Amino acid sequence: MIFSSSTSNSRGTLRKHNEKRLMPIRSMTGFAQAKGQVNGGPAFSLSIKSVNHRFLDLHFRLPSNTDALEMSLRRILKEKLARGHVDLSLSFEQGGPAAFALNRQLVTAYVHAFRAAAAEAGIAAEPDLNAILRLPGALDSAAAPAEKELTPAVFSALEHVLDQLNRMREEEGRGMECELRERMASLKSACTEVRKHREAVLKTYSERLKSRMQEWLGASIDPDRILQEAALLADRSDIQEELVRLENHVQHFLGLLEVEGEAGKKLDFLLQEMNREANTLLSKTSGLSGDAVRITEAGLAMKSDIEKAREQVQNIE
Repeated sequence: MIFSSSTSNSRGTLRKHNEKRLMPIRSMTGFAQAKGQVNGGPAFSLSIKSVNHRFLDLHFRLPSNTDALEMSLRRILKEKLARGHVDLSLSFEQGGPAAFALNRQLVTAYVHAFRAAAAEAGIAAEPDLNAILRLPGALDSAAAPAEKELTPAVFSALEHVLDQLNRMREEEGRGMECELRERMASLKSACTEVRKHREAVLKTYSERLKSRMQEWLGASIDPDRILQEAALLADRSDIQEELVRLENHVQHFLGLLEVEGEAGKKLDFLLQEMNREANTLLSKTSGLSGDAVRITEAGLAMKSDIEKAREQVQNIE
């Protein structure tokens, strides 16, 4: 698809850029590209690639002398994207031997600075032409138009590229959402399994407490110490609080999947809390036999589901 600049088109594009819209769960990984042309002038290619990142990390590859354009693009991307490492590249289609022009002022300044540094250090050396030509702006595109002509055309292409990028990210996000729902269903099932064996675990702790109490009563032990130990064992014996918090976290997690908008960081935080509860549950039932072994197996399954969910959430915007 080719995009060319026009006054009405650019105004409409800028108006759409200022509109806020809610967004579904989506991945931070995607790629999009579009072709454009500047009022019958040179053709260009605009591409965006994004991968996962903790924050919004923007990088641009633009022709020289387009600082104002870069600032405008940066503002638009911040409005449209919440997180991710994003690379935006703008290049012109070259045709003929005069496609590039040497930036004589930049190259000359570099050569003079290099020779001055070499003379000051007492080193006999000459600058490498290949290294000089790789400097940003050393070779200007002869086809590059003025920035005021380029900006409307780039904005028109950018609208299409961003829509295409977000469609790709949303499509991948739908697949990730399905897997996350499966993981949460598995976690709820594991909580149900733990509840089945909770009474047996309480009975085991009760028997242990009775045995300890008989030992203490037959010895000369401070009654306050007996009460402290009994309270400690009673607190350790019950995993009800961990189960309730786990189920609440799962419900909150599923609720965030229903709400449009940035959710990746919140989902990751909830999974950290779930992992904490699963660890506490396992620590409370460690060393017990019988039905407590089933709880240990369910707890390990919980941790596996939580870890797999975190792998998916790391790439959610």
